[in-house]
Amino acid sequence: MRCVIARYPFDLTKSGVLASMKGITPELITGESVTIGRRRYPVKQVGQVITRQDRRDFTGGEVIRAMTRLGFTCHAHPDATPVPVPSPLQSASALLGAAALDG
Repeated sequence: MRCVIARYPFDLTKSGVLASMKGITPELITGESVTIGRRRYPVKQVGQVITRQDRRDFTGGEVIRAMTRLGFTCHAHPDATPVPVPSPLQSASALLGAAALDG
């Protein structure tokens, strides 16, 4: 399949991407990602490996479009558990409760 990444044309195949990513250890996923084989990689890492370009030269969207057209599963963001953040009211009551214990 012919695609353009960072203004350069590439002829990519699913088997070619699988071969390129074989033996590559996935980096920490902090944003968009793609599942290749049984591993999940950040899209910028995949783009760098398959195009041999600097990560600043292309967008994650370009890589996601190409990987989706090749049949890979892409993910918008990592599966992360949200960290609970106390509301201002909860924070204020916690402060008042601590002040009452000190005094």
